[in-house]
Amino acid sequence: MDGGQRWMALDRRLERRALLRLAAAGGGAALLAACQAPAPAAAPPAAAPTPGPASAAGAPADWERQWADLIDGARREGTVVFSGPPTPEVRAQVTARFKERFGVDVEYLGGRRGDLVNRLRAERAAGLYTVDVVVGGATTIVAEFYPEGLIDPVRPVLIHPDVIDPTKWTPGKLWFLDPDDQYALRLVNNVSPALAVNTTRVQPSEITSVYDLLKPQYRGLIAQDDPTVSGSGSNTAAALQIKLGEDFIHRLYADQQVGFTRDRRQLADWLGRGTYPIVLNPTPPDVLRPLQRDGFPIVVIPQLPDLPASITAGSGIAILLNQAPHPNAARLLLNWLASREGLEVYARAEHSVPLRNDIEPTWVEPYEIPQPGVEYFDTFGWEFSKTDRLPVIEKIKAWRGS
Repeated sequence: MDGGQRWMALDRRLERRALLRLAAAGGGAALLAACQAPAPAAAPPAAAPTPGPASAAGAPADWERQWADLIDGARREGTVVFSGPPTPEVRAQVTARFKERFGVDVEYLGGRRGDLVNRLRAERAAGLYTVDVVVGGATTIVAEFYPEGLIDPVRPVLIHPDVIDPTKWTPGKLWFLDPDDQYALRLVNNVSPALAVNTTRVQPSEITSVYDLLKPQYRGLIAQDDPTVSGSGSNTAAALQIKLGEDFIHRLYADQQVGFTRDRRQLADWLGRGTYPIVLNPTPPDVLRPLQRDGFPIVVIPQLPDLPASITAGSGIAILLNQAPHPNAARLLLNWLASREGLEVYARAEHSVPLRNDIEPTWVEPYEIPQPGVEYFDTFGWEFSKTDRLPVIEKIKAWRGS
């Protein structure tokens, strides 16, 4: 029996226990009502129970009761509002599987987290709270969600034994990025390739050093995600400065006329057509994957001798917004996303490497999987995201006259 089947069997057992409790308390009428589709709650439901003392396995001693109550509360709420990456597969598959598993609708908001923060600020100024759970990148969480006090701790709401068992996670524990070790849960961990090239214009054998990118023949032929805003582009630029120094990034961004875009589809189009046959750090899965699937002459250069590989969580950091409008459904979704079943659904759809060691990421390329004993530069480290990116962003803006 796999992880998903175990969850289904457990859910059925807990549902039967809940129905028996209802029958004992209110007789046949209560049992009949429990079997019917739940009506919308007349008032906001209470938050999920606070976990009690931990059992030997790490779960709350009464976790089964809490789990049954959490499912019941989520079904009464009926919906959870989830903001994730703008990946069509994530939108389709996560919403469908969560609905199938728990009978709770998922309202999915895809897009950049920076745009979401602006929306949340405006809504909260008007006393509105519309979003429950966010899964995204580190930069906006570190620079905006966390310091502005928009989030609640995630660790206390994780109660399912499948989730909180440290032996199920590659680091041997739940990996929280924040200094409090409880707000920002890392779900995935990918190796970022250094480059991708279109071989109709550039041969991989031409680039044996990162300094080859500074050669005159590559001026105007290099592109990347925009480094002047929060995201993978600014992570790339800051990592290059730390590894290679300011002189290198000045020559790269100021002299080589690197093309910037905030549109992943445009970056893929540039690479596929050879408009920009070299793409730096092509980490978003929807840049390389469609081109490789459709047979474009794209070759990935995972790393160079003087440019070691980096690791990234991409859109794989989970947070819980405070004053969530659907508190039970939000907590249920977070537990499911961190479970074997939920994380496999999410990681497969987002083309990421899950941090759980009981999921085999057969959908990614071998070079994307972190290897034991290899040191990688973590572009999602808390201090890196908090302090190292912003000065580089301002430098590049000045160099480019923007």
